[in-house]
Amino acid sequence: MAFHVRDAETDALVRALARQRGVGLTEAVRLAVQAELEQGEADLQDKLKRMQGVSETVARWEPTGLKADKAFFDAESGD
Repeated sequence: MAFHVRDAETDALVRALARQRGVGLTEAVRLAVQAELEQGEADLQDKLKRMQGVSETVARWEPTGLKADKAFFDAESGD
């Protein structure tokens, strides 16, 4: 499955990566896409880990016994 790069900057970046790594253009594209996907997954896992920490902190909070004021929250949200 072929595709054409019609952007001069992207073409230059792919060629620079290919030269740097000593690989062909297709391999340079594969390496760049693979690295970006792996970084995206690592970023997602980091975010999920931080969210889990927040969730665990909130879960330890004791209930206050206070009732939510529906009219107040409706007014705040514009309902």
